[in-house]
Amino acid sequence: MMLAAVLGVLVSACLTAPAVAEVGQVSVVFTKGGFIVGVGGGQGVLTFRGKRYPFTVSGMSVGFTVGASTSKLVGRALNLRSPGDLAGSYAVGGAGGALAAGAGGVQLQNAKGVILQLSGPRVGVEASAAVGGVTIAMQ
Repeated sequence: MMLAAVLGVLVSACLTAPAVAEVGQVSVVFTKGGFIVGVGGGQGVLTFRGKRYPFTVSGMSVGFTVGASTSKLVGRALNLRSPGDLAGSYAVGGAGGALAAGAGGVQLQNAKGVILQLSGPRVGVEASAAVGGVTIAMQ
């Protein structure tokens, strides 16, 4: 009787195994500008399980921000279970700048546990020391 109960628990545990998180590839073009309050937006593509999923990015930062820049970022989205997990709000904090051309990198996390690790060149004239947020919406 006890053996049957143990076997039943083991079989049910195998049948209800949680989905394994996967990694997707992300590319984003984001333009930001402002004075004191920075506002930006852009578009990107998530490549996940061999398919491409377009998305939009919008954001705002409050703090010292002067100028405008465009970032072309590429990287990884970690802890994905489905493409929709990418959507949501991401907190951003930090300092950065670009004069003519520079490089930038960022790591962000949303409430679903998705971590974005992005880096790439930034073009324009901007200096910032701001705190803000970014929102991703799937199209």
